[in-house]
Amino acid sequence: AAEQGLAAAQVLLGQCYAHGQMGLARNEEEAARLYRQAAKQGDEEAQFFHGNCYAQGNGCVINKEEAVTLFRQAAEQGLAAAQVLLGQCYAHGQMGLARNEEEAARLYRQAAKQGDEEAQFFHGNCYAQGNGCVINKEEAVTLFRQAAE
Repeated sequence: AAEQGLAAAQVLLGQCYAHGQMGLARNEEEAARLYRQAAKQGDEEAQFFHGNCYAQGNGCVINKEEAVTLFRQAAEQGLAAAQVLLGQCYAHGQMGLARNEEEAARLYRQAAKQGDEEAQFFHGNCYAQGNGCVINKEEAVTLFRQAAE
């Protein structure tokens, strides 16, 4: 199925190569190639995984700009993990992005609405400390409770 271009199969096979699973030897280059193919088809998980390849130099040369582009594509499609990661990049001024607490809070909020515990925690911190939003202790506690439960 992966050879026939099915994005979900390319992502799954990429994961097998990335982690040396299902009897396959670990091969980061092959994983990156498969992620790239699926990402070109618009698969948000593939965009996220391929972005990680570029961010960490797994199977390809480190390219932070390309990593951020892929993370953005995945985040825009609603992938909570990409929203949280991109939020962290904005919160801390990483991956070549200027620090932008408002954008970080916006991304955390999007992922938190999907039930992502990590995003709920980070968004709660935004409200607790006034990072990118007005301090709201009640909302912070609500988000912390959601993340804890």
